[in-house]
Amino acid sequence: MKDFFYTTMRYIFFAMTLMSDCVILILSDVLLLLFHFHFTIQMSFCLIVYVTVSLYTFITPLTLTVMTLERFVAICMPLRHGELCSTRSALHCILIIHAISALPDVIFLSIFFASVNHSFYTQSGECSVEKFILHTWQGHLRSAISQFYFLIMVIIIMFSYFKIMKVARAASGQNRKSTRKGLRTVVLHGFQLFLCLFLLWCPIIEAAVRQINVVLYVNVRYFNYIVFILSPRCLSPLIYGLRDERFFVDLRSFVLCGLYKKQLSNES
Repeated sequence: MKDFFYTTMRYIFFAMTLMSDCVILILSDVLLLLFHFHFTIQMSFCLIVYVTVSLYTFITPLTLTVMTLERFVAICMPLRHGELCSTRSALHCILIIHAISALPDVIFLSIFFASVNHSFYTQSGECSVEKFILHTWQGHLRSAISQFYFLIMVIIIMFSYFKIMKVARAASGQNRKSTRKGLRTVVLHGFQLFLCLFLLWCPIIEAAVRQINVVLYVNVRYFNYIVFILSPRCLSPLIYGLRDERFFVDLRSFVLCGLYKKQLSNES
């Protein structure tokens, strides 16, 4: 209902992050219940679910990285912020994020389709990623791609952090306060991104644990699900929702059906 929220780049990315997190949470909850109760589904449907989860697993950390770059431009290049961070640029960035996120799936599907026959898609079984890793080197390739993405995003986060910190030291007065707030946002993004990106390492850890003990493997998977899937996706509404002053004021007004703004106008 507010033009500002869907014409400002950071709020557009915030909305996309929420959408991505919702998709991940819904599908991961469904898969967790299916795995827990040992339900079987057709492999063709399981493949679609897996590709969707894999796509949105990359979308969230990539969006966080772009949001960090937006803060970098706003603080370190304020005169060019309006030009570089327009609504049109945000839409282009969304397309690029989806394309980069889909690249691992394209590689995975190309290898998978060349390795299985048509009868595999009609089989039924428990839906898990292990069903689609037919060769050891496939797992290594998947891990290598995840680690490459991890490295690039960490470099971008660190670069933005040090540049903003440099500007924060040179700023004064109101600019210093705004810059330090941006710096804290980048730090929170870094922590959230670390949790999201560590998820990319979980398959390596789980594969090693599975060879040691199956019960321990199940417990580790539950732990990874809570800490590295649920937790970082609960931070987005806090960092760019309740922590954002403008968003918080409008959200409070919306929840209270406009009573908060009426109270402010009466006091003034």
